[in-house]
Amino acid sequence: MKVITTVPGSKIIEIKERPEPQISQPDEIKLKITKIGICGTDREIAHGGRADAPPGTNELVLGHEMLGRVVAVGENVTKVKPGDYAVFTVRRDCGECAPCNVGRNDMCQTGKYTERGIRAYDGYMAEYVVDKEKYCLRVPDDLVDLGVLTEPMSVSVKAVDEALKIQAARIPGATYDGWLKGRTALVVGLGPIGLLGAIALRLRGAEVLGMDIVDENSPRPSVLKAIGGKYINGKEVKADTIDELHGHIDLIFEAAGVAKLGFDIIDALGINGIYVMTGVPGADRPADIAAGAIMQQMVLMNQVMIGSVNASMEHNLMALNDMAECKKKWPGVLESIITEVMPYTKINEALANTHSDEIKTIIEF
Repeated sequence: MKVITTVPGSKIIEIKERPEPQISQPDEIKLKITKIGICGTDREIAHGGRADAPPGTNELVLGHEMLGRVVAVGENVTKVKPGDYAVFTVRRDCGECAPCNVGRNDMCQTGKYTERGIRAYDGYMAEYVVDKEKYCLRVPDDLVDLGVLTEPMSVSVKAVDEALKIQAARIPGATYDGWLKGRTALVVGLGPIGLLGAIALRLRGAEVLGMDIVDENSPRPSVLKAIGGKYINGKEVKADTIDELHGHIDLIFEAAGVAKLGFDIIDALGINGIYVMTGVPGADRPADIAAGAIMQQMVLMNQVMIGSVNASMEHNLMALNDMAECKKKWPGVLESIITEVMPYTKINEALANTHSDEIKTIIEF
């Protein structure tokens, strides 16, 4: 079968032949891969960034956002059957810590987790993959055309979920289901994670502002406006004027991955506000920040900052639910996030496809 590999730390991307995997355990599922999403992590890896090959090899099969059709199942599998469409999650348990042992490997405490297509475990850019049932989620028939967005949607949903749990726990009168209703959220960076975050926030009742540096009539702001959000052009509006122009900001959802902007934007956060970071900037990018002013503001205004990465199976289920709700409420919006579909033979073109009108590029096997 065909696979797409890289040598971590290099810029080598190759299409190679590997033996087709087979089910060997009763709890395993074999998928024929149909679609793979390209994200910033894939592009970082392709440029020699953070990634690890599986033990005993110097090669890593790329890809962690995926959709596939079930072609075979082990004798103990009950979640899916041949012909169903399904996704596998990304992270794998360390086998040691309490979070991993209760299905929350997204919160692994040892750091010994592996991740398909990223960290010491081959990914999904392959014609076939096999994995365990506990990492599998069936995609409903009416979401098959959008199932490849499940992983990025789960990352966005988790970030919102974490923020709501924290606010409900610390603010008198706040509830998990009600705190966002009528409040203002600012999404910084309107790539796939940011736009899917905006959808999650709108579905929970927030008024959403979205900030990026692209033309207002381009695809990213258009998706935001289609769900009732308002666009802020970061080339025209400075971070320290956002609250003056748009009022109290209750939640900031950062998805730009730009270190200086990430700290400058804290100025916009209001009293008792919460800031969720999902972007991962390069560690070699220094940034001058007003550290004293930031600390003073966060202490005196009872603000919270958290980082959020990956997602649990629970968040993947929430992602599918949100996608179904979005499809009903705003038909065509999720489809418009997928801006280009290419055959796997054009993997290098797909990885380089970073123009301002691109949101999500998909490759097909």
